[in-house]
Amino acid sequence: MSAEPFEEARRICLRIIENIEQVIIGKRKVIEETLVTLLAGGHILLEDVPGVGKTMLAKALASSIGGQFARIQFTPDLMPSDVTGVSIYNQQSGGFRFRCGPVFANVLLADEINRANPRTQSALLEAMEERQVTVDGETYALPDPFVVIATENPIEYEGVYALPEAQLDRFMLKLNIGYPSEPDEKAVVKSQLQSHPIDRLGPVCGTEDIRSLQTTAASCHVDETAYDYVLAIVRATRRSEQLQLGASPRGTLAMVRTAQALATINGRDFVTPDDTKRLAVSSLAHRILLAPQARLGDVTAADILTAILDEVAVPV
Repeated sequence: MSAEPFEEARRICLRIIENIEQVIIGKRKVIEETLVTLLAGGHILLEDVPGVGKTMLAKALASSIGGQFARIQFTPDLMPSDVTGVSIYNQQSGGFRFRCGPVFANVLLADEINRANPRTQSALLEAMEERQVTVDGETYALPDPFVVIATENPIEYEGVYALPEAQLDRFMLKLNIGYPSEPDEKAVVKSQLQSHPIDRLGPVCGTEDIRSLQTTAASCHVDETAYDYVLAIVRATRRSEQLQLGASPRGTLAMVRTAQALATINGRDFVTPDDTKRLAVSSLAHRILLAPQARLGDVTAADILTAILDEVAVPV
């Protein structure tokens, strides 16, 4: 396959990343992995403390690709129809008319998703997996591209509902932004004294470019040894005595697709083991469950995955 589409993809991705960096300063890795998820056709779960830029990241992504942005503030009284939309009776026509909900956007920010009840959380499942919503027996297609960026606060445990495993498994990557370094934090403060940089941010490509990038990423070559490496990592999670539940086949697919997208961002038409290894923890940590003995110790899912990555031989 010609490398020219991948070189063009690299240039477009670089423009998007540099554009978002005007708003999210000093977090290039997170921005890259957000773009990876978009190119791979997945969704993102951002778990971090308040005020580190989760909302701004979603807004900057939508602005950079010229896409429609929508935000849903999840609360305990939020209803599924507040997410998907509702059919309204029209007295003049004597029929029902569907009014689209905020889910009909290119970039949907599901803010504090764990504050909504499970019934409302599940309203997103069909949208995330099948890119459509069904209301009153009618099915409506969502815009293309479509990505959900959901946020949750890890330090609050009152008034929240833990995301079920089925919902967690539909997020391609789980990321955290983290606090900025001291120089970056100073730059953030200086950049917002007069106005917020997001107000001046414009698109550097269109949604049609994103669809083209997704097609290019899907054509990125994956060698048989790369498939075997991914399977070795996933199957090791299922054998681990420290885990009650290993990674699902959807996790295997996520590792391959995100590795293809990362290679595309770097202008390569083939996947390397480093692509897979870099995204393994973000792809799998939220899909596995610790065994009781591991929960009692000071061990995290990331720790276990890191140990597995050290044990599984990297193909040459």
